[in-house]
Amino acid sequence: MPSQSQLPELAFYYPNPIWMDGDWVKNLLLFFDGIALLVPSYMKDRIEEFDPAIVNGLREHNLLHIIEPEEAVDKPASETIASMMTEIIVSGALDILAKDSTAFHELSMSRLGYYGDEGLTHMIFEELKKRGLALDTKDGVSVPMHPLVRSLILTLLSQILRPFGQKMHAELNPVTDRSQLVAALVEMLNLRTSPTSGHVVSFDLATVGVDLPSVPMNEIVSFRQEHKEMYSHYRLSVRQFAYELSRMSKEERYLAFEARQAELDRTAADLRRLARSTWKKAASFAMTLAGAAWTFVTGDHLGAILTAGGALLGVELSGNKDVGAYSYLFRARERYPY
Repeated sequence: MPSQSQLPELAFYYPNPIWMDGDWVKNLLLFFDGIALLVPSYMKDRIEEFDPAIVNGLREHNLLHIIEPEEAVDKPASETIASMMTEIIVSGALDILAKDSTAFHELSMSRLGYYGDEGLTHMIFEELKKRGLALDTKDGVSVPMHPLVRSLILTLLSQILRPFGQKMHAELNPVTDRSQLVAALVEMLNLRTSPTSGHVVSFDLATVGVDLPSVPMNEIVSFRQEHKEMYSHYRLSVRQFAYELSRMSKEERYLAFEARQAELDRTAADLRRLARSTWKKAASFAMTLAGAAWTFVTGDHLGAILTAGGALLGVELSGNKDVGAYSYLFRARERYPY
């Protein structure tokens, strides 16, 4: 088995089974070794219907990896979801949502955890149902749920299931095109990490790519192979920087950010020039990262996993070693003067 540093790095998309914009996915391929999706078994054969050109292009080059929650959301993962949701429900952070008249969205029972631990998962479902945030299943495979609660669970899963990548001989990197999702959930939960546990760091990064709707997949894959090291170096530098900043005081973060940002900007400028010279398009694709890493001295392994899932949501939980949570947020921007 290859070492951790040699494992393929996959963009693990959340919160939905498939992306909203296929052209966005083309840019992801410059930074990652493939795309991973969490797709319930009853939806697996429908993926092509959502975006046939991109899905078939990814499959042609073996760049699409389907994770089935029936297998991935096993007993330990189900216990983790239940523990985290119990903390959040008890905190009362979700109570305000019961007053919404928002239409509910379906969440597969497999992603909720029914295949891993049916009893524990059903207990969480009943608590959500009691609060008017979930309804009984209509089709036997999914449950209607308040959309923000659904997004919360799927955001947590993007962190909780990262260890499943080892079974795939890959590393899973949470990625979303829902740029405001994490911020909305943090505001909704109104919870903060302990001052001693590190800080959740979020920052915008320079524009690093271009819109690629008319560029064939073969051309993108070829370009990626030729310049893979540059894009990977930038992505990994960004993530390491977020971890380092999260351990610093506010004053230290300010000084470090000023110094390191200049370095990142230079690399981003190189990537912009490279992409523009190849495709003759204006730079319009940006990357953001939110993340945290910290050290705990109490708790157990489950606590560490819980914390990794909760960091982006500001949930304070305990663990026993260095852990971290992060998410890449990609978005296309209207216009850039580069």
